[in-house]
Amino acid sequence: MSASYQQLLEATIQHLEGLKERGVKFIPVSSETLAALTSPMARSFSTAPEPATTPLPPTQIFSPALSDLVSSSTPSASFNLGDKEAAMADLRARALVCQKCPNLAASRKNVVFGVGDIHSALMFVGEAPGADEDAQGEPFVGKAGQLLTRIIQTMGFTRDTVYIANILKCRPDTPGQTAGNRKPTPEEMKTCLPYLLAQIDLIQPKVIVTLGATAVEGLFGKSAGITKLRGQWREFRGVPTMLTYHPAYLLRNESLSEKRKVWEDMLQVLEKLGCSISEKQRNYFLKA
Repeated sequence: MSASYQQLLEATIQHLEGLKERGVKFIPVSSETLAALTSPMARSFSTAPEPATTPLPPTQIFSPALSDLVSSSTPSASFNLGDKEAAMADLRARALVCQKCPNLAASRKNVVFGVGDIHSALMFVGEAPGADEDAQGEPFVGKAGQLLTRIIQTMGFTRDTVYIANILKCRPDTPGQTAGNRKPTPEEMKTCLPYLLAQIDLIQPKVIVTLGATAVEGLFGKSAGITKLRGQWREFRGVPTMLTYHPAYLLRNESLSEKRKVWEDMLQVLEKLGCSISEKQRNYFLKA
């Protein structure tokens, strides 16, 4: 069984267990959904076929929206908009009560699920909430977030027309510290990643932008430093993914040349999305 299938399966089972805890006893499953789940496409997630006689446990009976979620690692998958929105709402509800990392659940003020348009072609992925994000329950609202908002606006979008999420949905706890943040551990990222994978598979963006080294590590694993990777395209779950600096880096290093590097990355993103680019946009952060 592939790792991506296992992660989505675990996320689905968590969702169903959450429904059970809330008293839900029955989930409607259409004949079309059952047919889709038994199709070769649905079975292709497994590296080796299971015996035909193996019964499915009750937790693997999916609602229509969640069956779409599970099968959506194929880029061609399509969704009924109502099912897509319902599945995202269900996913959010489950994330908001998640207790998988007891230390993070005990120390957080809010779960920071994600914000923006779930039908957007452009998705930004950061590392983890900071103090401001934890307080407000929304990603990228501190100083780095304000800079990201300006970058998005300069690209011709708004925060409402893109989607912004993090690898980790809870702020990493900092016991004994009164200020500051820490990097998520590999285990924390691995535990939380199914939520982000489900978000990506539901949104089906045309382009993903990873912000900073931790976001790259969370999606692709340990690799060369972000200084070497920045400006490169990778592919994640079939989606072209641009690797760039975290906005916090630009707050620490405000040189024109570093701003231009990030902006060149964003110009590549706009080109990949097929957006028109004005001469003014092309010339941002170039020396006079």
